Amino acid sequence: MSKLAAEDKFLDVSDYGRPIAKLFANRLKNTRFTPIHVTLLFGISGLIAICCILQKQYLLASFFIILKSIIDAADGELARIKNTPSYTGRYLDSVFDIVLNFMFFMTIFYVSKTSFWLTIIAFFCIQLQGTLYNYYYVILRNKSVGGDSTSKIFEDKSPRALHGESQKSVDILFGIYTIVYGVFDKIIHVLDNDAYKVKTFPNWFMTFVSIYGLGFQLLIIAVMLPLNLIDYIVPFFIVYTLFVFILIGIRKTFLKA
Repeated sequence: MSKLAAEDKFLDVSDYGRPIAKLFANRLKNTRFTPIHVTLLFGISGLIAICCILQKQYLLASFFIILKSIIDAADGELARIKNTPSYTGRYLDSVFDIVLNFMFFMTIFYVSKTSFWLTIIAFFCIQLQGTLYNYYYVILRNKSVGGDSTSKIFEDKSPRALHGESQKSVDILFGIYTIVYGVFDKIIHVLDNDAYKVKTFPNWFMTFVSIYGLGFQLLIIAVMLPLNLIDYIVPFFIVYTLFVFILIGIRKTFLKA
């Protein structure tokens, strides 16, 4: 099962690791590895990247950041190949992402000359950016005929556990998810509360939005680190947030509900 119907697929600049992720997932399809195991693996890759930043091994850190993005795509691919979608995996993946993002920025603060409060603002900004991308992408996925609908447009209640997973695990992870992502979801919903009424989003628009996908955000960091631009990462992502309002303005002006 694909995330999107063929006619809704677009060039996602944040999903550059998908081809390698598919190869990796296919290698695992006849093994005992589960999508959860792969999710844990991308968490380990992210932690190694953080250790490399602390040691100022920026080129090596960039490698593990990119590797993290590739493995991050592989857990979902493995779930589709094995036909084992789960809300446990969906929420665990998202929780790992935000925890690693916070740790990335705190590590950058520790080794650079950036102020603590600007780093907190940058972390908030990068999460807001990612939420906008996810918001539009999930709307498209839910409207796409035959697409993946594991993710919901409005995460307002814990979903019913799917076959093979515990309802208790789903409820716990959903609770954590709503705590760490709730404020970002609410802000984006307030800024563009009728986007879900749009019949579909054109491919060009979604490609533009994909600059806020986590993979592309991490790619920017991975490029800036070995160029010794670590002091500029935090201010860059703060300024980068201005495109949120441009994208919402484009949606409201040209893609009306």
